[in-house]
Amino acid sequence: MDFVSQLKEKAKTAGKKIVLCEGEDKRVVEAAAKIVKEGIAKIILIGNAEECAKAAPGVDLSGIELVNPATSQNTDKYAELLFKTREGKINKKTGQAEYPSVQDAKNYILKDRTMFGALILKAGDADGFVSGACHSTANTLRPGLQVIKTAPGIKTVSSSFIMVAPECGNKYIKEGVALLADCAINIEPSSEELADIAVATADTAKKIAGIEPRVAMLSFSTKGSGNDDKFFKSVPKVQEAVKLAQEKAPDLALDGEFQFDAAVAPEVGELKAPGSKVAGHANVFVFPNINAGNIGYKIAQRMGGWMAIGPVCQGFAKPLNDLSRGCNVDDIVATVAVTALQA
Repeated sequence: MDFVSQLKEKAKTAGKKIVLCEGEDKRVVEAAAKIVKEGIAKIILIGNAEECAKAAPGVDLSGIELVNPATSQNTDKYAELLFKTREGKINKKTGQAEYPSVQDAKNYILKDRTMFGALILKAGDADGFVSGACHSTANTLRPGLQVIKTAPGIKTVSSSFIMVAPECGNKYIKEGVALLADCAINIEPSSEELADIAVATADTAKKIAGIEPRVAMLSFSTKGSGNDDKFFKSVPKVQEAVKLAQEKAPDLALDGEFQFDAAVAPEVGELKAPGSKVAGHANVFVFPNINAGNIGYKIAQRMGGWMAIGPVCQGFAKPLNDLSRGCNVDDIVATVAVTALQA
């Protein structure tokens, strides 16, 4: 059984309910139907029958719970929840309260389905949330940060992609699965944030991907071979992140800083970082910033034929995941399965 099939089977036994926020998107409607038909999860789809049928003609919507914010009996409840959750918060642009009244909160969620979906999750009416097929990462994650918030003790919300090797396999990643982080959320993470990202991604690797994590902190330098002190000082940042992550999780197989070849290829790792237990054998790769991470996962996906599941969000109080706007139906199905397993 391939990796994605394993995810789906595990999700089936979890029996979770996931809210999909974009009933106007053909891919989302088709994915919702497929998920319900295969029994992967129960689905709440935000939209109405007419627009879903227009987006994906002929798709069987039976078994999907369609929720139209304009007619839902829970809209007032969610408006009250939003008002109470954000009470006292000031809109930086206007200098006024974000939602001066419950009616203002209601007016907002009638226009913003992503926020409506986050409130469904916040209220406990769903176990997880997936959006982003036709919205930016910022628009998808903002409701999460505002109403779901971070899990207790967590400072850094981050993301990872679960990358699944093509059918031909990969000689370096024997498990056929690797994790890349952070490719979607943190623009220029500090050493402390990189350490948090590394530990969180290792946890995702173990709990969701089912692999024993070996974490490489990536750079253009391997063990001090290069520096950019005149420009960004990214090498010292990664070196400090390695120390902090090792302090946070002393039993975790984590090392760096590594160039990618030193991290993944045994012959290069042995040459450039002799004695390292991670060099040449990594399966979790933490990039120094979002430029490297986002470019890296898309190269693997588009040129290497790897399937990208995610971004899988890490650090929220409840499971909330973003989709790439370039996602396909299978990507959405896989992300819903992951979300169900996080719940």
